[in-house]
Amino acid sequence: MADAAFGGLIVGHSDVRLWSITGEERCRRTLTKAGAATVVADIVATADMPSCLMARADWVIDPALVGLLAKGRGTVLTTRVDGRQVPLAAHVAAADIAATAQAIATAQPWPDHLAVIEHDPAAPFLYLAILRKRLKPVVMALTEDTVAEAERATFSGAYKGVTDLVTKYVWPAPARAVTRWCAAAGLSPNAVTLASLVLVFVAMGLFAQGHFLAGLAAAWVMTFLDTVDGKLARVTLTSTKFGNAFDHGIDMIHPPFWWLAWHWGCVAAGAAYPFPELTIAVTFVGYVVLRLQEGAFILRHGFQMHVWRRFDSFFRLIVARRNPNLIVLSLFSLAGEPGWGLAAVALWTVASMVVHTVQLAQGELTRRNGPLSSWLAGP
Repeated sequence: MADAAFGGLIVGHSDVRLWSITGEERCRRTLTKAGAATVVADIVATADMPSCLMARADWVIDPALVGLLAKGRGTVLTTRVDGRQVPLAAHVAAADIAATAQAIATAQPWPDHLAVIEHDPAAPFLYLAILRKRLKPVVMALTEDTVAEAERATFSGAYKGVTDLVTKYVWPAPARAVTRWCAAAGLSPNAVTLASLVLVFVAMGLFAQGHFLAGLAAAWVMTFLDTVDGKLARVTLTSTKFGNAFDHGIDMIHPPFWWLAWHWGCVAAGAAYPFPELTIAVTFVGYVVLRLQEGAFILRHGFQMHVWRRFDSFFRLIVARRNPNLIVLSLFSLAGEPGWGLAAVALWTVASMVVHTVQLAQGELTRRNGPLSSWLAGP
């Protein structure tokens, strides 16, 4: 059972910067994210704590593991260094704070009544539902020599595993570089999200005026920033409920209005295509239906449709969401046929709805034999 309130203790000191924050500050943010009411760096200041969640400042310890410790006191997280088991973090009762902190600071034995969670780099991957991926928690010493490796590992850990093909295959390398720059410049994730919101309206305005290529340039930059903001929040441990709602709210709402603006632009530019009113109706309403279908699957089965089976994860790469649709519109616009691009998006939207309908039906049939689970949660 988790304690109603517990404090946090930063053990040791580290000025080595990862994503432009020191190891000590990273430790503070990790403990706070895990639920520590107050976080201190002096053992004396823990005197009034009913229990204490503590971690070494000179190690990168995955927040998921620290969060696991936070769920109940009487546990210590260890790893092996040169074949020897070394304590890195713990959640202990008041009577064990001093001894456990000393053990972590000196890499010495801890109170033997504590339950041990040993980090094993060779252990199977863990499934993290929020990122729709399997991963190994990042646990590594933070030194000047390991910063680059730690950056790669923490960025990879912050990246969604099941997503569209642009986000998965095109954006990672440039997004990591821009995330590094944003962290160094002190930009907040919400500032990046705000910039992406501005570009939503810039792209919409350009589409509506028939300036399709210019609008696409703004739209693609927006989608890139939409990747950066979440990664920046996760690697710097600055994600908030408001930030998540701000980011996901924009993602959810804006795409059909882009397609509507594209239709208006086609009318303004005289770009002909078959059944324009029906096309935009199918595209606009179809987007809403697709999201409702995905939501229905979550309500019914408790997890996202796109992580059920391997096929479902593959289909997420190309389903008629914003980025795949932008690829279609970009190709047709470069060919000088923006109207036919919207018609192609409408057809792909219909096809995607059919696939989702089949997925929902298959889910119901499979559920007769027991609850569904994600293939990513398996061995």
